[in-house]
Amino acid sequence: MITSGATAAFDAAERAMWAGRARAYEASFGRLCAHPVPRLLDAARVAAGTKVLDVGTGTGTAARAARERDARVRAVDADPDMVARARRHGIAAEVAVLPELPFPDGEFDAVVGNFVLNHVGRPRAALTELRRVLRPGGRIALTLWGTRRGAGQDLLGRACAAGGAVPPAYLPRLDPAEDFPRTPDGLAALLAGAGFDAPRAAELEWDHRAGAEEWWGGAAGGIATIGLVLGAQDAGTVVRIRAEYDRLCAEFARDGEGRLALPHVALLARATARPPLSRRPG
Repeated sequence: MITSGATAAFDAAERAMWAGRARAYEASFGRLCAHPVPRLLDAARVAAGTKVLDVGTGTGTAARAARERDARVRAVDADPDMVARARRHGIAAEVAVLPELPFPDGEFDAVVGNFVLNHVGRPRAALTELRRVLRPGGRIALTLWGTRRGAGQDLLGRACAAGGAVPPAYLPRLDPAEDFPRTPDGLAALLAGAGFDAPRAAELEWDHRAGAEEWWGGAAGGIATIGLVLGAQDAGTVVRIRAEYDRLCAEFARDGEGRLALPHVALLARATARPPLSRRPG
């Protein structure tokens, strides 16, 4: 399959966005993304002895949780800095970029991907590759940011808009031909189209608790798309955005430690693998 120019640009922008930011991610948005991990592992039925691949491992949160269940864990991530940090946590991680993985057909009992599909320029090809490395009947479980968002997810974006931020032209933009409905039905259909059986998806909702400085610090550290937007502004605009952020924080309840309760919504999907393909996707 020939990769479109839009897909190549999306993948290049994603690689640049995360390069060298593993430490900043782990100290901020990494805590947010850790919340669904127990349910992700449950969905893939990860238990003692399960041979599991954590794809898009980041700093290794899901891989470490699987190891605590006495699973046999391997992990991959597209960013060398993330891989290095996962290795420092004792995870057998290596650099690999979807949709190509350095494993034979049917190698794993389970594959988990915690918020990785959002960052892949060819999601259908990526899922086909994940099916390839699963044994027949093996399980896949994925989390994904969908179109329905909690108020906490919009806080930083609202502050940027109110402060007059201008999004830079180099933000990652998925080729419309590669996109799919970011809903439970849309994600289940995507899995079915990639050759998975009995796909199911549902929404997860939770309040992420973070201090105002921690939540701001993720974006200020250049993490994710919102970090690219904030980093592209001049100093005066950043000051205005911060003032709007402080104002908007007052909308959210705080716990006894002064942390914001930030509502979030994500998707969790699961399915089982049909017999793997005999070759990698082209």
